[in-house]
Amino acid sequence: MTLAAAAPETHDQPMWTPDPQRVAGAHVTSLRAFINARHGLALADYEALWRWSTANLGAFWAAVWETSGVIAETRGARDYVPAAQMPDARFFPDARLNFAQNLLRRDDDGPAIHFHGEERVRRTLSWRKLQDEVSRVQQWLRQHAVGPGDRVAAYMPNMPETVIVMLAATSLGAVFTSASPDFGAQGLVDRFGQVEPKVLVACDGYFYAGKTVDVRDKLAAALPQMPSVLATLVVPYVADAEAAAVEIGAIPGAVAWGDALEPFVPAPIVYAQMPFDHPLYILYSSGTTGVPKCIVHRAGGVLLKHLSEMRLHADVHRDDRVFYFTTCGWMMWNWLVSALSQGATLCLYDGSPFASDGRILWDYADEVGFTHFGTSAKFIEALGKTELAPIKSHQLTALRTVMSTGSPLVPEGFDTVYQRIKRDVCLSSMSGGTDLVSCFTVGTPTHAVWRGEIQCAALGMAVAVVDDEGRVLPAGEKGELVCTQPFPTMPLGFMVDGSLDKGREKYMDAYFTRIPGMWHHGDYIERTVHDGFVIYGRSDATLNPGGVRIGTAEIYRQVERLPEITESLVIGQNWPPGTYNDVRVVLFVKLRDGLRLDEAMIDRVKRAIRDNTTPRHVPARVVQVHDIPRTKSNKIVELAVRNLVHGDAVKNVTALANPEALDEYRALRADLEAR
Repeated sequence: MTLAAAAPETHDQPMWTPDPQRVAGAHVTSLRAFINARHGLALADYEALWRWSTANLGAFWAAVWETSGVIAETRGARDYVPAAQMPDARFFPDARLNFAQNLLRRDDDGPAIHFHGEERVRRTLSWRKLQDEVSRVQQWLRQHAVGPGDRVAAYMPNMPETVIVMLAATSLGAVFTSASPDFGAQGLVDRFGQVEPKVLVACDGYFYAGKTVDVRDKLAAALPQMPSVLATLVVPYVADAEAAAVEIGAIPGAVAWGDALEPFVPAPIVYAQMPFDHPLYILYSSGTTGVPKCIVHRAGGVLLKHLSEMRLHADVHRDDRVFYFTTCGWMMWNWLVSALSQGATLCLYDGSPFASDGRILWDYADEVGFTHFGTSAKFIEALGKTELAPIKSHQLTALRTVMSTGSPLVPEGFDTVYQRIKRDVCLSSMSGGTDLVSCFTVGTPTHAVWRGEIQCAALGMAVAVVDDEGRVLPAGEKGELVCTQPFPTMPLGFMVDGSLDKGREKYMDAYFTRIPGMWHHGDYIERTVHDGFVIYGRSDATLNPGGVRIGTAEIYRQVERLPEITESLVIGQNWPPGTYNDVRVVLFVKLRDGLRLDEAMIDRVKRAIRDNTTPRHVPARVVQVHDIPRTKSNKIVELAVRNLVHGDAVKNVTALANPEALDEYRALRADLEAR
């Protein structure tokens, strides 16, 4: 197999620069002009706007509200109320609005949703059809006494019915939560069992890599363990694709989608006007160190922050076609559906991203004209190790933004985008998380893209890089990512036994005790001379050999450039075993099929790391493995492997996409302790 040569390590020019027309037409340019006129300012550029936005939180978020056209019963006089403790600050405490109403602004025959389910399913819903289906599901939910604060759970693929259920539930003031159908029965209970949903909506199965996966047995096993569920609605995704009748007899109390909705005629949707801080979503932590935390997000905060990111950072306009490769178990699904607020078309996909010999997403992009293509850094890195080159095989005429998140996008990933996908695109690497269902660092269409760098801090987010004592570090020094001021998507809290009050201590410990007075996010990060950012990995996975702090992403970047290696995972092993005297670096590598790790290859790995980083980055051991364990949202689980190597338990293997991979690491413990 022929691989593209690596790009040179030093770049003194940006990889992409926006033309004047794009800058002039960007939403963020209009916002800056609005703020200058409203407040008598002369903010000259993005950096000046960011500084003003973080120093004037109430005025900035009020400007986002006005320029985004938020639909609300009332906004009230107060835009921002600070508090003694950061998480107690409040935005728009007098406002009343409905999240779904702000997404369902259009009612016409234009496309609201395109959906592809691998090669099996193709569907398009107009805005009018979407409104009608939301109305019918809303009526069904009301028949089952679903109202404000009740939880509606979805065990669903990334398909139109999931969006419809979310909009119907939130139109009533109910709280929506979701998980992807690749979770097993216990994983489902670990999540939904904690939040006690009144209604569960689930599919009968899904398609992946050409295979049909039936989930009805998992549903039948999980439902008796969730006594709060009073009604179960089953979407016949597989049955419809195969032109078969859906069989749901084994699922307690279940009714098929068509049968349930048949009695209801579309009618005007009734929108419950709720307080700004009314619960909207419950998302879940990865759950690899215990039962997942249930993170409760507020409706007004998510709406306002997503409006900011969709408009000012992704620069989504009416009739754009926005795609993000995601499941319903990843926060990027919640982020993606907010593109509806701009009158844009959602482009949903469920299945393997490398179906149809790797062409499926690019065929889809050409077919409907993606303007925005979002994916994970791992997908881009995997693309770089294939011979696929959409820049040659596809048109991608409408594509103007590529978005990446999930893990740090290494510089070679930037090369892949511009060499393999399209040269004239804004590459928006982003970083945030489930914790805030949004981003701290983002892209912007008005900035140049520098190789390996996230473009900027998000507007209204007082992002800083600090040392362990909370002192702000200058550009070029690595430290902790913090946010020093409140922001609208700080969670309401963690739900424990159905109560936010019981989760207060866990919530504070998660974000506010490490560096008092600041949100501590747990990323190891550096601000660059371009006011961009480079993330080196999670702080809790940071290596400390000889007391020197090393980000895992620095090692991954060098290792995964080698053509023999498809994936890798690195940990710090306490050394000598059973002590805390020091840490040595241990690197696990997954090789291309048919290859075997020998001394010559180990030498090449170590030399690549030593030549491009420092001697302290060089692993003491390089070990071949058959698979790299990862979560269902495709994040590698360094901490789980580290626990196994030290003889500690991995508390929640149901959070993993491939839990069987852990057995190999468990078996390696004795060898790693011996030498």
